[in-house]
Amino acid sequence: MNEYERHVPVLLQQTIRYLNVRRGGTYVDATLGLAGHSSAIARELGPQGKLIAFDRDPEAMVLARQQLDALRNELGAAMPEVILHDVEFSQAGERLQPASLDGLLADFGASSMHFDDAHRGFSFQADGPLDMRMNPRQGATAEQVVNQAGEKELADLIYEFGEERRSRRIARAIVRARPITTTAQLARIVAAAAPAMKHKGARHFLHPATRTFQALRIYVNAELEEIGALLKAAPGLLKPGGRLVVISFHSLEDRLAKDALRQGAQQGAYEVLTRKPATADAEETDRNPRSRSAKLRAAERK
Repeated sequence: MNEYERHVPVLLQQTIRYLNVRRGGTYVDATLGLAGHSSAIARELGPQGKLIAFDRDPEAMVLARQQLDALRNELGAAMPEVILHDVEFSQAGERLQPASLDGLLADFGASSMHFDDAHRGFSFQADGPLDMRMNPRQGATAEQVVNQAGEKELADLIYEFGEERRSRRIARAIVRARPITTTAQLARIVAAAAPAMKHKGARHFLHPATRTFQALRIYVNAELEEIGALLKAAPGLLKPGGRLVVISFHSLEDRLAKDALRQGAQQGAYEVLTRKPATADAEETDRNPRSRSAKLRAAERK
């Protein structure tokens, strides 16, 4: 089974519905990943349409190109124009023309490919090097962060980006256990310092390392800054009547999306289409457990 066959795009039907994909339109998938959402959009666009996609991960880009090539072979002359940018989606504002888009989709966070491939270092469920970079060609690794950051800096980033209340205890244990080189080693250290507990409102016990790994991933990839830049650029990129659809997986992402849509509505730029975020139904969560935490918000450019 290849990477694409394992990939299940989250909230796919809701995404296409809220994007309101029109034949011949121009749409951006800011988070190409393994091209699940992009392929569904392309099927709706027709030969006069244009699909533009961004992804900073070179491994994901290779696999996405393969999937889009297979789709081109299937659709033939009905395939829309496809333009791929192998850069951060925060560059969308610089790469795209103002008021040129009929729709913009962003599916935030790491993809299934990141979590499933141990060598990428995103998951504590399989031992691998502590990397966590979405673009392995640039930036500091998670290993560098956990071994070089001061104890207070570590505690602060685990608290801020992981919303982990036991961050000081975890940071102290990390500093004492250095050097740390693998995901399994870090997970054991965190679990020993802060055993599993059921968080308020949660239906399941979180693995004790979940929030620490989330924090490191967000920090290493500057994810919140990336999201903020895209959300700031979005109103200027959309045509009147164009749609913005964002999918988030934790409260930090969702808060940024919710605030951006609300502020846009207050400024007269948006009509918010989702009073409450759309979520996966029982059938989808059974088929794809990762969809449990997904929240979709949408707005239309006035």
